[in-house]
Amino acid sequence: MEVNSLSVIVAGSGGAGAISTGSLLLEAAGLSGWYAYMTRSVGAQIRGGEAAAQLRVSCGPAASHEDHFHILLALDWKNVGRFAAEMPLTQDSLIIGDPEQGDVPPEIAASGAQQALLPMKQMCQAIAGGRPNMVAMGALAGLLSLPRQVVDAVLEKQFGHKGEKVLAASRAAVNAGLDAVCSLPEMPRLARPRRSAETRWILTGNQATGLGALRGGVRFVAGYPITPATEVLEWMAPALDKVGGTLVQAEDELAAINQIIGASYGGTPSLTATAGPGLSLMTESIGLAVASETPIVVVDVMRGGPSTGIPAKSEQADLNIALYGLHGDAPHLVLAPNSVPDCLFATQWAVHLAESLQTVALVLSDQALGQARSVVDKPADSIFPTRRLTAAASAVDKYQRYALTDTGISPMAIPGTPGCQYTADGLEHNEASLPSSLAADHQQQLDKRERKLALHDYGVSWADVEGEGDIAIITWGSCTGAAREAARRWRDEGRSLRLISLRLLAPVQPEKLASALSGVWRALVVEQTHSGQFQRYLRAHYTLPAQLECLNRPGPLPIRSNEILARLAKWK
Repeated sequence: MEVNSLSVIVAGSGGAGAISTGSLLLEAAGLSGWYAYMTRSVGAQIRGGEAAAQLRVSCGPAASHEDHFHILLALDWKNVGRFAAEMPLTQDSLIIGDPEQGDVPPEIAASGAQQALLPMKQMCQAIAGGRPNMVAMGALAGLLSLPRQVVDAVLEKQFGHKGEKVLAASRAAVNAGLDAVCSLPEMPRLARPRRSAETRWILTGNQATGLGALRGGVRFVAGYPITPATEVLEWMAPALDKVGGTLVQAEDELAAINQIIGASYGGTPSLTATAGPGLSLMTESIGLAVASETPIVVVDVMRGGPSTGIPAKSEQADLNIALYGLHGDAPHLVLAPNSVPDCLFATQWAVHLAESLQTVALVLSDQALGQARSVVDKPADSIFPTRRLTAAASAVDKYQRYALTDTGISPMAIPGTPGCQYTADGLEHNEASLPSSLAADHQQQLDKRERKLALHDYGVSWADVEGEGDIAIITWGSCTGAAREAARRWRDEGRSLRLISLRLLAPVQPEKLASALSGVWRALVVEQTHSGQFQRYLRAHYTLPAQLECLNRPGPLPIRSNEILARLAKWK
């Protein structure tokens, strides 16, 4: 049987090579002409424990996993059972294990999937320097029909610099796995990839976020490492150096946020990346940036919460703190990418908006997007007319930093501009930036900060609106992948459906959503939170179809397309 998509899991204890095996397979699939999408899952301890690479190889772009996995290959069974809920299997699936590693855990065997043995450890005994995960890679490459020469090229790229012995051992182990495929049960064959003139990239969401920031003009980054946002900082450190920028690892999140406020105050577009606990620490200073109208970008790669929660698993539950977490009335921007390549666009757009509107832009990515590695068509180049309105010395007579303008945007003086000195702090102020507790000044400045966000034309980028029909899915962030696939499958059956994925979460765009929902009488909200935060936000600020339902669940289990289809099917 030939299929357009095959999904596999490589699992094992931390350090056994499950994640690296999945990454090599993804790269080989991409070089062979297929698309691929890989997420990774590790335990709450971050280091050690269990690890799994979840890989989907397909003939078309993929932004989510299928309803179930075709193959589970376990390098060992140490704590892999903890992943049972994250890797749905069916009776048509195949479980491959090493007989020396013990029996299949009962919670995984309960799926009824057929089982096969692959003595990976024993096979390596005849290969000097051979490793079981390379045998696994060979076996999976065979089951996925990846060309042997492409797999060899990937090995050369990965291990060539480590010397001929390491490369030869990897090749021998992979070849042993390839040769062993004939001993495994037959699986569906992946259809050959379609020829395409499109240039493809392999990247993670966190890498795309970093690239979007650079393209937007960010030249200073300060951050404190935190899972799952650290890769944004790791990618940007050398990239910034190439364009004359700087990255500072701060002593904590409070230092990081204040450093980027200082750098931006000095005229340099600036960014920090963090996760939920770090965002909590930053909120007071984010309010300072709002009050002082200092443009900054804060990327929050969400993980399971509250508190330190589940650091390496995904969730969308930082929505409320991103929207409402600042004290006082503090209007700011909240944006959310909805795919790996969209991490690039959304972040670049966020930098543009922050600079143009002299405000804070929060970018809500999440672990599922940030740490997903994907083969994608090269993202389109986006050009924004990014411009910070600055004060020129020659044009200044009586400089007023917070002058009341029709747009709400007033010229921002770069320190050292003659004649443009002003007091900058977190106190309320008047137009001349002098601290003020007068009711009139407070009212005027509150109106100013709100007006500049409300009056801006955000164009068509506020959301992705796809399809037609009188029913709709409304979603955001990483849930968009599963929703998009559900919509495609729904339409493939001859039925109509509208998909609306919001990219601009704040400020609200009631007229645009009303237009997108025109003719829709029933809508399903899809989100990965326990309390339905997104649905509640929509109900508070938008006019929605009378019949509105919500499919919501907390992390770490992703919402899959078959669940969405099941909810839609009940409407028939």
